Amino acid sequence: MIDTTRTDIPEGEERLRLEVEDGVGVLTLCRPAKLNAWSWESTRQLGLFADRIRFDPAIRVVLLRAEGRAFCAGIDVTAPGGAITGRSGAERTHAYAEGIRWAHGRFAAFASLPQPVVAAVQGYCLGFGFELALMADIRIASADAVFALPEAQLGLALDAGGDLRIAREAGAGWAKFLALTGRRLDATTAERLHLVQFVAPEGELESASHAVAGEIEANGPLAVQAVKRDIDTFADAGLATALDRAALSAALTLTSEDADEGYAAKRARRAPRFEGK
Repeated sequence: MIDTTRTDIPEGEERLRLEVEDGVGVLTLCRPAKLNAWSWESTRQLGLFADRIRFDPAIRVVLLRAEGRAFCAGIDVTAPGGAITGRSGAERTHAYAEGIRWAHGRFAAFASLPQPVVAAVQGYCLGFGFELALMADIRIASADAVFALPEAQLGLALDAGGDLRIAREAGAGWAKFLALTGRRLDATTAERLHLVQFVAPEGELESASHAVAGEIEANGPLAVQAVKRDIDTFADAGLATALDRAALSAALTLTSEDADEGYAAKRARRAPRFEGK
């Protein structure tokens, strides 16, 4: 794990970058060489930026974007602190569950910002990347965007609530279909399922997402924040309980032999042989 008490971001270790432009807080995933792959450190930094944004009167809307050819290709399995250890299976599962609950707190701080969040998605938006995009209030995708939740193909349950948010937006059937198969969606299909609100032609994502953020920024901030809060209150009924269950489910699968087999098969580029243990 990482040092969760730190409040600094060392130079050269940035996972995200925040810039304020005319009332818009532009939060950028800034590791394009890694396809913006996510890690525990990314989660820590997301929480720090959420705390900075929340009470900043200069930020009326947040634009979540990414550098490079991918929004976020999923979890960075090479990142330091990626694996959690323990003296027993029970201790390791407990540590994973608490680590995921800690992450849920950082994600909640971001998803529950009073300012609306507009996500601009290009290229690969896979696994946690898809889950992160689903935490935004509005999603705009480039025509080349590709979405998927491939965790089950590795023997893992989802840990950030992406399947639950899809159930909220598109219905339980589509949530199960996507999470159970790991199938990829193109941008047009994601829009049809209401997982994306607008598809921009390739090369026009930046201008389209800034335009939407600008429209929101121009409106009364108290009214905008009230609308977001009221809709979320209605839409998220029961989410907290479901996320707590998701933390335990993810911890159990992360400590399973099936997960080891899933990653080994992925590295070897072969079909996994899961035994349910």
